[in-house]
Amino acid sequence: MSLSQLVRLTAAAGLGAAAMSVVHLPAPAQARVAEPAAACLTPRTNDAAAAARGGATGIDHRGISPAEQRAIAARTERSLAARRGSSLVGSSAVVARTVPVHVHVMRSASGRGDVTPWQINQQITVLNKDFASVGFSFNLISTSRYKNNVWHKDHQSSAYRSLTRKGGANALNIWLVNSRWLGIATFPWDYARRGAADGIRVDSASLPGGSLSYYNEGRTATHETGHWLGLFHTFQGGCTSLNDQVEDTPAQATPTAGCPASRNSCPLPGSDPYHNYMDYSWDSCYFGFTQGQGARMARMWTAYR
Repeated sequence: MSLSQLVRLTAAAGLGAAAMSVVHLPAPAQARVAEPAAACLTPRTNDAAAAARGGATGIDHRGISPAEQRAIAARTERSLAARRGSSLVGSSAVVARTVPVHVHVMRSASGRGDVTPWQINQQITVLNKDFASVGFSFNLISTSRYKNNVWHKDHQSSAYRSLTRKGGANALNIWLVNSRWLGIATFPWDYARRGAADGIRVDSASLPGGSLSYYNEGRTATHETGHWLGLFHTFQGGCTSLNDQVEDTPAQATPTAGCPASRNSCPLPGSDPYHNYMDYSWDSCYFGFTQGQGARMARMWTAYR
């Protein structure tokens, strides 16, 4: 059994710091461990024709049926009802919420994927910019670096996440990997049963300054964090009135590829929200979240995180 070396590097730019230390953790056996439910499965490719988040098949998050959507909504309401004393419940105002962040750099044995502290700090800056209008901020608490070829390729992810995850339900853990997916996230309502695997996995080449064409401005982490905070895709369920359960995101039949001048895939009112972080557009095409999405994330945060 090989050993992976954990080195926690000091974070910079006033975004929090971690003490320098070295810890040895045993690497899991080579057999693949069953994966937990994930919110985002996006192919990693430089092919412009297939580079939309989700590729040619459009597969992204685990299948959630309309019935399950309604069940999650009912569960959320019960959780919020139990917290009625909180000033965060039922308020439409933007309330500041600070999310502690732990970054895990999953390098290969030869050092591939060893992103720089500058890239990590820039990624945190992107998250703070993108979520500022909906009341969330992100504070980098620690950066951990591993050398493990299996983990670098995002194999045995259930095992490596349970070994390395830090913090409670409110802590965003980001694992930087190199695999065929751009990003994968867990949903907040799954934390109670799969908390050890909670967080997002992001292709290291998608960080600011990365090598992944069209997807190297840090918006993959924004998209996946949106899932982690309880958002569906804008095209969830296709062209239906249920859609993503957010009233101010128009219904959308299919995901967007690239950055079109205009798009309307659904006969229901409104054009496709292809500038929204929860579509599949290029990083440069993204513009923001809606007020309704902000309210949904706030409710999910109160209910589950």
